[in-house]
Amino acid sequence: MDKLYLIATIAGQGVAIRAALVDSVVEIGAVSPVPLAAPHIAGLAALRSRLLTIICSEHALGITPSGKASSRAVIVEVDGHYYGLVVGTIDDARIIEADPVPIRARLEHGWARVALGTIEFEGESLILIDPHRLIAGPEEMAA
Repeated sequence: MDKLYLIATIAGQGVAIRAALVDSVVEIGAVSPVPLAAPHIAGLAALRSRLLTIICSEHALGITPSGKASSRAVIVEVDGHYYGLVVGTIDDARIIEADPVPIRARLEHGWARVALGTIEFEGESLILIDPHRLIAGPEEMAA
C-alpha cells in the first residue's frame, strides 16, 4: 500500500499524496467563511455529518489563487480534525513503483516547504507533498 499515491494538480503543478494519508476525495458544496481566519483557510464545510476546515492549497503555498474556484478537495485527517485540501484536478489513485527521490532543482519557497521529494509517473515528475505542511499554511502562519 505504500506505493499507492493520489495524483492531483495544484496551481497547474502535478503532485502526489500518499494514499494512506487520504480519507476521501469529494466535490465540496457551500463553504462558510471564518472571520479573522488565516488567508489560506477558505472556510468551513459539512461532509457526511463532519465539519471540514477547507484549505486553499494555492494560498497555503504562497501562490496568488488563480480565481477559478475549484470544488474538488482531498480530505485528510490530522489529529482528529478533517481538512479539505482544495486542488485543481484529481487524476486517480495510482500504484507507482518508482521510489521518491530528493528534489534536485530549486523550488519556490512554498513548494520547498511542503515537498518531500519527486516521483516519476508516466514521464512526468510529480512533487510528493506532505498534507500536514500544506495545512499549516505559509511559513509565517506555521511559525
